Amino acid sequence: MWAYESVFYQIYPLGFCGAPFENDGVLTHRILKVKDWIPHMEKLGVNAIYFSPVFESDTHGYNTRDYKKIDCRLGTNEDFKEVCDALHEAGIKVVLDGVFNHVGRGFAAFQDVVKNREASAYKDWFHINLGGNSNYNDGLWYEGWEGNYDLVKLNLYNPAVVEHIFSAIQSWVDEFDIDGLRLDVAYCLTPDFLRQLRTFTKGLKEEFFLLGETLHGDYNQWMNPQMLHSVTNYECYKGLFSSFNSMNMFEIVHSLLRQFGPENWTLYKGCHLLSFVDNHDVSRIASNLTNESHLPLIYAMAFGMPGIPCVYYGSEWGAKAHKSEGDPALRACFEEPLENELTEWIGKLAEAKKHSEALNYGAFRSVLLTNKQCIFERKTDNERVLVAINADAEAYHAHFDAGCGMAVDLITGAEHDFGGGSELPPYSAYFWKMEK
Repeated sequence: MWAYESVFYQIYPLGFCGAPFENDGVLTHRILKVKDWIPHMEKLGVNAIYFSPVFESDTHGYNTRDYKKIDCRLGTNEDFKEVCDALHEAGIKVVLDGVFNHVGRGFAAFQDVVKNREASAYKDWFHINLGGNSNYNDGLWYEGWEGNYDLVKLNLYNPAVVEHIFSAIQSWVDEFDIDGLRLDVAYCLTPDFLRQLRTFTKGLKEEFFLLGETLHGDYNQWMNPQMLHSVTNYECYKGLFSSFNSMNMFEIVHSLLRQFGPENWTLYKGCHLLSFVDNHDVSRIASNLTNESHLPLIYAMAFGMPGIPCVYYGSEWGAKAHKSEGDPALRACFEEPLENELTEWIGKLAEAKKHSEALNYGAFRSVLLTNKQCIFERKTDNERVLVAINADAEAYHAHFDAGCGMAVDLITGAEHDFGGGSELPPYSAYFWKMEK
């Protein structure tokens, strides 16, 4: 599967393009801006992009009005095709946000129910009680996602609703040649729908990638051979920044052992979850870390651990924003990409990850663990890589059995001799490819 060997880049298009929050109905060709960022993505080593919602919506993109029309605030379908063609030309796969649990109040079928009530052909598309009322005083009650009545929950048990969604996906493949979907609130979608979706999309493209947004619980409920290929690894998202902030590497390594370790009870051995240090819903990592010197290290951990690394636009140069400032702050518009030591570092991590069998597919084993340092192994039959992190401001001499005398750092290309252990400089990270 191509996604398992990829480095993802996430863009939230409405914010990235500086579109107004409310849909003003004014056609503006903002999405073409993405083309100007392709050289930057190539320098970062990105070979897959995940777009947050691009289709016509009421406000923030997750309240869809029309699944087949690019939001007028971003441009036209022709504009987006031009963007997708340019990305594909650069060798970058395209994954779109599939928001299938709910729609916006501006969705035509819902507006028909509000207008025609019992006579509406779409009343069974939603969870409706005509004897109730809503916060919008519609004269009817309907289920909104987590009590948000601007997000009208779809009835995914209705074949007509599923057919409508699948028709849209078909059009996205035909028109934009997309390579996969990230499913918003996948934990709310019905198992039957996910199974149908897997079968349908595999018929469109053999390696059509399905990624689900999940938070807690056993990810195997949604990620398995019949449903999704991957899910968002929120357990390790929290563990990553918390381990650095508390200077307790035991936290993240415990999670990684629980998920991918050598024991038989390991939850996700052989699976490829999406690894990330931030996204459009949470504080940017540069605002979340208490020590900015840990910024390169947390990316090294995210790229070295099992999973598919994803970088959120702007964070690759250390942009800051805290969740307490509101979602618009997290979804900022940057006129052009910035490039600094952090972006150069992430580019090196990406190249190492993409071209290493062990980092893409290797098993996980903890080799050395202290509060401020960790070394873990990624290993396949053909390659063995040690990932080493020193989060301390002081140098650390690591005593462990490397299993051989020499290695090459996949990040820098420098040779390393393990005679007598290894000296880890302050705030350092390595991907050592071990000689056999």
